[in-house]
Amino acid sequence: MAGLADSGSNPDVDLLYDINGLAKAAPPWLDRIMEFVGEFGLLFALLALVMWCWWGVRKRGGEDAAPTVAALVWAPLAAGIAVLVNVPIREFVERRRPFLDHEGLEVLVEGKTDYSFVSDHATLCMALAVGLFLANRRLGIIGLLFGVVGGFIRVYMGVHYPTDVVGGLALGTAVALLLSPPAMALLTPLMRSVEQSRRGAWLIKGGQADARVIPGEARSSETGKRDLAA
Repeated sequence: MAGLADSGSNPDVDLLYDINGLAKAAPPWLDRIMEFVGEFGLLFALLALVMWCWWGVRKRGGEDAAPTVAALVWAPLAAGIAVLVNVPIREFVERRRPFLDHEGLEVLVEGKTDYSFVSDHATLCMALAVGLFLANRRLGIIGLLFGVVGGFIRVYMGVHYPTDVVGGLALGTAVALLLSPPAMALLTPLMRSVEQSRRGAWLIKGGQADARVIPGEARSSETGKRDLAA
């Protein structure tokens, strides 16, 4: 299976050259920007979206706060699981990086010696994006767009074939969606417990946790008021 893209007439290779050709034609400063965005920028942006969503849920509170935070916790967990799932896939397929088998590519990142299929970056980004989508549709759609753009940039950088990226997007989506029911079944009760605790409630409802009156304390307060009235 190592020869998945050995043929120069393979559409996968043709698309690789077409997309990577944009890097060859671009000015050096743009390639440096694309290199940063493709390596770190979009991944950090997705994590920032997850944190932004959590901050909004925390400020808003409400009955759906705990399930939403559970979905946000699931997003990075899904990304980590998806990368672990990818380890045996890479070892089984054993596809070399495209620049090792095809000449004339503009490679923006040096030192990539591991296998190419499936793309870890695409897997990570899409798992995060799908997890975010489960928590917030609007931000999730933005995250999904980031994931697709990130996959495109990996081909632009000359470090992945298009099918490496498609495989990564599919793997990240599959892990985040298929494992979400059992994950949410475990995480939602956990987040509800955190919500009811004194020390962890701020993670779910923020300032509302400080103002929340514990039932036992409420009864004591009411008794005290009645005693004073008497």
